[in-house]
Amino acid sequence: MKKAGFIYNPKVATAEALARDLSKASKSLDTAWVCSSWDEEKARAEVPGSELLVSVGGDGTILRTARIALPWQSPILGVNMGKLGFLTEVSPSEALKRMPAFIAGEGWVEERAMLQAEMTRSGQPTSLLLSALNDVVVARGASCRVIQVKTWVDGEFLGAYKADGLIVATATGSTGYALAAGGPILQPQAKEMVLKAVAPHLTLNTALVLPSTSVIEMELQSDLAAVLSLDGQVELPLKGGDRVKVRRSQYVTRFLRARPRNYFFGCLQQTLARPNNSR
Repeated sequence: MKKAGFIYNPKVATAEALARDLSKASKSLDTAWVCSSWDEEKARAEVPGSELLVSVGGDGTILRTARIALPWQSPILGVNMGKLGFLTEVSPSEALKRMPAFIAGEGWVEERAMLQAEMTRSGQPTSLLLSALNDVVVARGASCRVIQVKTWVDGEFLGAYKADGLIVATATGSTGYALAAGGPILQPQAKEMVLKAVAPHLTLNTALVLPSTSVIEMELQSDLAAVLSLDGQVELPLKGGDRVKVRRSQYVTRFLRARPRNYFFGCLQQTLARPNNSR
């Protein structure tokens, strides 16, 4: 490798210092750049040509890094300084010890499906094409009343959900908000999508696992405040009549892994068994 980036969570006190230490440990690089995950535009300008992105933080930092990596899809190595670490790969001490080996090519690359969302307002598509690694959610705003969301799958009307929200999740997102809402867990490299209502009221409560080729359309029927959320980090206001179309993205997130290729289910058991774990 000749160029790598080290992206840190500025809200974690020691994350920037660790990111800089890791960049210094990568002595064979021609270029090692360091940037806050909250300064997405600055980081994105540095990504072209980067053969590795080292994400220093927790799962939330990974989600930001995944969006920063588009469309170049540089592999991401996650260094866990968070609470859960579903997506991260190594501890800070292990990262410092093994960084020269990672730069030299150690490890294997795992690909994860992403989602693309497009919003239509007043019958006209907006210019926004939004990407998410975890999930796309149409949810109620500040009001504690349920919203109504008409839903179509591949052009076929599925029904009108009355709920706090409706989640479309990737396999990666199936261990996040969708799991908290009672959805299934998918193997992380699966391409299928999960459709799950949040706190549904007298409406379909069962999660649906949809093929990777499916297109899900959601139309907000409520005049109450609502939001379109991507990965729980990017939020856009919605109003009655707005439509959100979700499909699998042409892009993927690529992770640099050091663990065995069958790591997931053992990791899942250990992570879910932790006391007081939180995302």
